[in-house]
Amino acid sequence: MPYFDAASAAPLHPVAHQALLASLDEGWADPARLYREGRRARVLLDAAREAAADAVGCRPDELVFTPSGTHAVHTGIAGALAARRRVGRHLVTSAVEHSSVLHSAAAHAADGGSVTEVGVGRLGAVAVGEFAGALRADTALACLQSANHEVGTEQPVADVAQQCRRAGVPLLVDAAQSLGWGPVDGEWSLLTASAHKWGGPAGVGLLVVRKGVRFAPRGAADEREQGRSPGFVNLPAVVAAAASLRAVRAEAQAEAARLRELVERIRARVAESVADVEVVGDAVRRLPHLVTFSCLYVDGESLLHALDAAGFSVSSGSSCTSSTLTPSHVLRAMGVLSEGNVRVSLPRGTAAEEVERFLEVLPGVVQGVRAELGAPVPEAPRAAAGAGPAVGAAVAAGAVTVDALGKRCPIPVIELAKVIGDVPVGGTVTVLADDAAARLDIPAWCGMRGQEYVGEEVRERGVAYVVRRVS
Repeated sequence: MPYFDAASAAPLHPVAHQALLASLDEGWADPARLYREGRRARVLLDAAREAAADAVGCRPDELVFTPSGTHAVHTGIAGALAARRRVGRHLVTSAVEHSSVLHSAAAHAADGGSVTEVGVGRLGAVAVGEFAGALRADTALACLQSANHEVGTEQPVADVAQQCRRAGVPLLVDAAQSLGWGPVDGEWSLLTASAHKWGGPAGVGLLVVRKGVRFAPRGAADEREQGRSPGFVNLPAVVAAAASLRAVRAEAQAEAARLRELVERIRARVAESVADVEVVGDAVRRLPHLVTFSCLYVDGESLLHALDAAGFSVSSGSSCTSSTLTPSHVLRAMGVLSEGNVRVSLPRGTAAEEVERFLEVLPGVVQGVRAELGAPVPEAPRAAAGAGPAVGAAVAAGAVTVDALGKRCPIPVIELAKVIGDVPVGGTVTVLADDAAARLDIPAWCGMRGQEYVGEEVRERGVAYVVRRVS
């Protein structure tokens, strides 16, 4: 069964598996002790740190191991903010950061700090000038991911880092998605990463703090990992993480070229073979293994289940697959369609035959989910003559109202699509909806179908979204 969700967790690399087993025998002792077993464990820990630092492009004494990438992010942000408290309590992030960064920002705001989220364009990247414009005299820290975890777009980290340096603001880079493919360019100040993203074991994160960057660890500390990540490290996992990072880097150039070609094939074929689909993210400045697309009139959860039944493990940023039923903050910030969202992230070693089979299966799966939801056939919109009496009277007045209150995505958009052909050109359709995804998906639908999004009005129950028929 093809596994296409490497952006969530990559399969354990064979080198990681071998290193993990070997270090279970040699690395079980406390590396802080002076007896033989402790010295042996210390040699393993030092070698792992040197290998990881070499891959990052930093000094070994700038890098510490943490229990996870999320822990590294939380520790890095808290420590940097605390050390620069006299400068101010202002934090700058992009609107598409990983949830670990946004959760840290929310905690900072709840504690009395201020946060500025810099928006992104439709491709998912920040504008360097806009990010620089958010930096203030009281800015203590800025955060920018190296590449986005949902759509694969690479951020202009080197240029942003230059602007931060000019402003005297340290920049923390979340490199979880990109570190396995290469080092992060630019004069960044702090960096975090997570081993399970590159084929290492889960439970190992990296936190790098450059020399000269002010940093004050929060909470109780001990003598381990420079006091920045207290406790006994999982040495076998750390050794496996460092070994696999070195291994994937050795393969990165050739594998990136191969997977990039496969992703290009997916981007082109999905747009050709699936009606009403939007391929999102930057087509050029992106991770080599990741592609995301959204399908109109599709329930994301049903689509993922149908693909799983067909033998493909994929992920989604669609609101329909989340427990909160709110759109992905990444897709929302980009202003693109969120319904029916599919993220395909190919692990190393993915065969071209597996991608071909996915592309053959996908159109039928999407069509089947649309049929179950009663979605309109794109090439055959409903004729006005088929409208019922109430709709017919509204059509005569040039306006139709669709009550989609209490209905979740993609039903409000499906109901809009069913009636838009019933009103004359210049007429309007008002969709009443209380699903948060409608605020994103109805304007996105208008852009994809060439109709005019007039605006919205908050009502006592839900929101009224007004669409004018253009063609």
